Amino acid sequence: MAQYQITVNQELLHRLFLSDNKDAGVAALLESVLNQILQAQATEQLQAEPYERTSERKGYRNGTYPHQLTTRVGTITLRVPRFRNGQFSTEMFTRYQRSEQALVLTLMEMVINGVSTRKISQITEELCGTEFSKSTVSDLCKKLDPLVNAWNNRDLRDMHYPFVLVDALVLKVREDGRVRSRGVMIAIGINTEGYREVLGLMLGDSESEASWSEFFSWLKNRNLRGVDLVISDDHSGLVKAV
Repeated sequence: MAQYQITVNQELLHRLFLSDNKDAGVAALLESVLNQILQAQATEQLQAEPYERTSERKGYRNGTYPHQLTTRVGTITLRVPRFRNGQFSTEMFTRYQRSEQALVLTLMEMVINGVSTRKISQITEELCGTEFSKSTVSDLCKKLDPLVNAWNNRDLRDMHYPFVLVDALVLKVREDGRVRSRGVMIAIGINTEGYREVLGLMLGDSESEASWSEFFSWLKNRNLRGVDLVISDDHSGLVKAV
């Protein structure tokens, strides 16, 4: 493991031990230490100090770029080195990225369980000590879209479903900046092992025969097979489509 020489000036010590805001002092110290480590790693990779002339030099510095980290004591700004011919590498952010991923997965889990973005924003602010806007939470949760789409369009050929239950739910959805009611057609299959499984769902404008026919065709195209009985209410459009 590499060893780095870190210096701490009097101002940092004053903020750490004499300031009323202890978290701010710890954050300043952490920011200073991590930035010194980044510069030391740059020197290690280039095998030369800034402006040092040596035959062993492997490249040249090209300034830095800011990278913010949200920590338990506040948000700190790191100055990540840039190289002119090559890419600076560090493992410093690996653990943070794992923590960030865990946070994003937790946000997604809350959304799946019906927690509002406003409430999620309040929870994350309480846990992380920093504010997350509703739009930020919404943007993070958009990462759910490809996962949901992949699940909703998965191939069903690996299992037979003798019994299929179908129905429609009416939900409020936001479209084009306004909230409107939309029908959601849903199918639940009971497979040959006796387990229930949501086969898929589709948004529709109404429970018309055309909408239900499109829904059933979509299920067939995904290789739904082995159906002996469809269970539904007595909606005329649905019955005709079946």
